[in-house]
Amino acid sequence: MTANKAKKLGFGFDLPEGWDLNRIGDLFHLKNGINAGKESYGVGVKFINVLEVINNESLDETLIPGSIKIDDFQKASYLVKFGDVLFNRTSEITNEVGLSSVYLGKEPVVFGGFVIRATEKNKRLDNFFKKYCFRSNLVRNQVIKVGQGAVRSNIGQGDLEKVLIPLPPLPEQQAIAQVLGKMDEVIQTNERMIAQKELRKKWLMQQLLTGRLRLRSASGKKFEGEWKDYIFDKLLKVVKRPVNWDDSELYKLISVRRRSGGIFFREALYGNQIKVKDLREAEVGDFLFSKMQIVHGASALVTKEFEGAKISGSYIAAVAKNEKLLNMEYFNWYSKFPYFYHQSLISSYGVHIEKMTFDFRSFLKLEMKVPSIEEQTAIAQVLQTADHEINLLKTKAEMLREQKKGLMQQLLTGKKRLV
Repeated sequence: MTANKAKKLGFGFDLPEGWDLNRIGDLFHLKNGINAGKESYGVGVKFINVLEVINNESLDETLIPGSIKIDDFQKASYLVKFGDVLFNRTSEITNEVGLSSVYLGKEPVVFGGFVIRATEKNKRLDNFFKKYCFRSNLVRNQVIKVGQGAVRSNIGQGDLEKVLIPLPPLPEQQAIAQVLGKMDEVIQTNERMIAQKELRKKWLMQQLLTGRLRLRSASGKKFEGEWKDYIFDKLLKVVKRPVNWDDSELYKLISVRRRSGGIFFREALYGNQIKVKDLREAEVGDFLFSKMQIVHGASALVTKEFEGAKISGSYIAAVAKNEKLLNMEYFNWYSKFPYFYHQSLISSYGVHIEKMTFDFRSFLKLEMKVPSIEEQTAIAQVLQTADHEINLLKTKAEMLREQKKGLMQQLLTGKKRLV
């Protein structure tokens, strides 16, 4: 297809010299995957499902957890070979419909009914280039546009066949794949570092919050004092700062994520938009317990970012009753510990895990073993440093992913040439 034709189709750029535009249907044979009864799953040949396609630009046998029991005829019919491209047919998220993954494994695998297999008709595409070309903005925009469905987005073979791909000559494909592959290596190295740091932080929490590992004070002397048991009633007190209501004021509301995921801004509403006129002001150092979600780990310490924000009556805010006994930063780390989750659970009542309510008075009767305030402070600082290192790596990971997106946009449209 000519460059002029490409521009008429609204792609917004001229095809570089030597490139051409191809429909997926001209390059690949498409086939939907196998469906079977639930008794067939769990044993047999490895089985590619939707999530594996969504989450990976390329797949091998190590990334495929599922399996299915089928006969030899079915296996031959639905076999995925090295270089085949898989597309997910359906997704609850529009932006994920029709995502692709190229199979680069050695073991025989098959694919599921919500997946489309694309087997190349000729050898016009480099297998490693396939990892990137189907995930370019140009291709993704076409796929998302034709995705159908009010609740779930779907794409069929007919629509997928019409999707156009700008295709450079094979040597340029290989050069593009090599450059993007190097970028992937950098991203993967960073991800491994994050995983290692996460494991180290988890180990530090297990050791430091149980007293198995003792730190040294600022003077260099190792902490040796006995840890003491206190009921929470001796350590915590509830604080309430009711809002002086004003229907014309804009209130920034915060909530707490499950699984110790921290605080986030939920929404901002004017007073006249809020039905229940029961808000309290949060301050730095408040520890928030969600009455309805604490059994799922919804608790967190208010940081500077959220100072002055408002919480609803569904939260309990607590601070240290005696700052010489409890460092709230330390308590925040303790709240991420499995034993705290257990204490929260046994202090809640209800017939279903999703409908349990926190009984703070019962919680206050439970005990917590704590070291000296100096050791608490030192532990909190060590864990905060570990967390900061992880956050820096996560920021770098996001930056690298954005760099890769920009590089893909340049290379896969020919704006930047390598050959």
